[in-house]
Amino acid sequence: MKAVVATITGKGQVTIPAEVRRHLGVKTRDKITFILEPEGRATVQAEPYPTIASLAGAAGSLPVPMSWSEMRDVAREDRLRAKLGLPP
Repeated sequence: MKAVVATITGKGQVTIPAEVRRHLGVKTRDKITFILEPEGRATVQAEPYPTIASLAGAAGSLPVPMSWSEMRDVAREDRLRAKLGLPP
């Protein structure tokens, strides 16, 4: 484990050192999360999907595009199968 130190300004701001940015894989305008542990420890992690737009393509793509009504029908069928305890 390696410690990297940064200084807090009078406004409560911190510049994230370049080594830490590289380690987290973050760049300008990316989001990070501070996780506060009950025992007083805080950890930082990069948000993999900071915006809805960044989710584009995350689930893959269909070989043939579906219409909205086709997608709705599939969702209804999946919901009914789940309700009846049937396999997908």
